[in-house]
Amino acid sequence: MIARQPFEAGNPECKVSTVSKIGPLLLIPEYHERVWGGQRLRPSANPIGEAWIVYERNRVASGPEEGRTLAELADRFGRDLLGSRALDATGLRFPLLIKLLDAAEWLSLQVHPNNEQARCLEGEQHFGKTEAWHILEAEPGARVISGLRQGTTRDDLATALRAGTILDLVHYCEVKAGDTIFTAAGTIHALGPGLLLYEVQQTSDLTYRVWDWNRPLTAGRELHVEKSLEVSDLDACGEAVPAPNLGDGARLRLCGCAFFQVDLVHSHAEPVPLDTAGETFHAVTIVEGTAEVSGAGWSHALNRFETLLVPAATGAYEVRPRGRVRGLVASVE
Repeated sequence: MIARQPFEAGNPECKVSTVSKIGPLLLIPEYHERVWGGQRLRPSANPIGEAWIVYERNRVASGPEEGRTLAELADRFGRDLLGSRALDATGLRFPLLIKLLDAAEWLSLQVHPNNEQARCLEGEQHFGKTEAWHILEAEPGARVISGLRQGTTRDDLATALRAGTILDLVHYCEVKAGDTIFTAAGTIHALGPGLLLYEVQQTSDLTYRVWDWNRPLTAGRELHVEKSLEVSDLDACGEAVPAPNLGDGARLRLCGCAFFQVDLVHSHAEPVPLDTAGETFHAVTIVEGTAEVSGAGWSHALNRFETLLVPAATGAYEVRPRGRVRGLVASVE
């Protein structure tokens, strides 16, 4: 477990409460082309690698807050949107970035700093990046890199980075659909081809690129050797944890740390009850099937890959399946 660092931006308004009631928010994804991307997130002439589905820049698709960003709404509604846990962690800054990733090729080998390192290297406004992956689809034999081989020293790492032999030191892990991998800040890692996955992380996209598979320099992908050496945790290594078979109407905690938690809900007939309890928002993303998400006086139908942000002030609500459904619910720990 990573110790939460208190929010220290000195914002005197970090205890601001709501000015009026805010309802659940259907969010518009933001698509990003990537050299390693595929076609499963959105058909495009160019490869789409990432869909940013929950982030402070995402806009609301419909309803009274249509067109507004999560950052604007967090500033306006404060605790009623974010919850007490998020205010403690990041003030009025929306605390998470959630993506869908479609990897047709290897992503760059990379590492992310923790909060302290990010602020030291990049400035006080930056956060570190601890993340977790949940595999949605995986071709046979699909792999990720997560960590270094046991016994690797910092001198070994420095030599390999400068010589371009880093792949001799990494730890490969075969993955399949349903696996979850927790990747703490400081873990050297990469996603391999043939993977479609859900990624949740701190509200940061700060990345130090270690190795980029000798892709041409025209791709414009700079390596960050010295910063990578500084922030890498030689002992950090993630493992794929498979999800057990779940019964109808089940809810399972997939992962949790000081920055976020992710639950899997699974049903084919029974509704799954959930409750924000005023403590944290819930970001509900349907990853299989369709569902109706509803509470007192409101209801939203969600298709695959659609996300509903349920404000912290909502309280009790439920996910009701329309046939077999699987959903992921991210919140602040």
